[in-house]
Amino acid sequence: MALAYLRELENGVRFAIWRIEETAEDLIGRLQLDEQERETLNRLNKGKRTLHWLATRVLLREMLNTPGYISCPSDANGKPYLANFPQRISLTHSFDYAAVMMSDNGEVGIDLELVKTKILRIADKFMKPAELEGIAGQQRIEQLYACWCAKEAVYKLQGNKGVSFKDNMTILPFEFQDQGVLFLDLDAPNRKTRFKVYYEKFQEYMLGYVMEGN
Repeated sequence: MALAYLRELENGVRFAIWRIEETAEDLIGRLQLDEQERETLNRLNKGKRTLHWLATRVLLREMLNTPGYISCPSDANGKPYLANFPQRISLTHSFDYAAVMMSDNGEVGIDLELVKTKILRIADKFMKPAELEGIAGQQRIEQLYACWCAKEAVYKLQGNKGVSFKDNMTILPFEFQDQGVLFLDLDAPNRKTRFKVYYEKFQEYMLGYVMEGN
């Protein structure tokens, strides 16, 4: 794996993006997997899904800088967590990249997406009409991806199933830049919070990430 991007943020938060260049066998050789994790691997379709799963675990090992076993199960809502380390984490992957966000304190969320024109066809599935009114101009596709990544990052941070991108999340109007900040209101049954979400273009991808209490 080759480190493509590493960023240290405030309050003990950091994230890293890695380009996946190894085979599944190479990645497995860098991990300590228990029986349950090997069963998870066997259930995955071979190919990118397997590489993504393995790559995030290898990146966790790099970020924690430990030779010991790292237990990374998922809770009842599908949110991954570290069972034997205190840090909070969020995982993402897209095509040739895997990323991990890690915090020594509160929850975090991160999402990485390859920018494609297909998002124009599904914009009304995750955006309210009022939100879409502010999406215009030559960078409309990138702006929509910034919105998607922001909602996905907040979804991962809050960790509850049944939260709708369209019905429970509202992005306030913002001026899109290649790297910027937007604000997102979460109005869900278990939580009502305004989040400050960071987004930026990374090569041909869009990255969004959020920290609790920021």
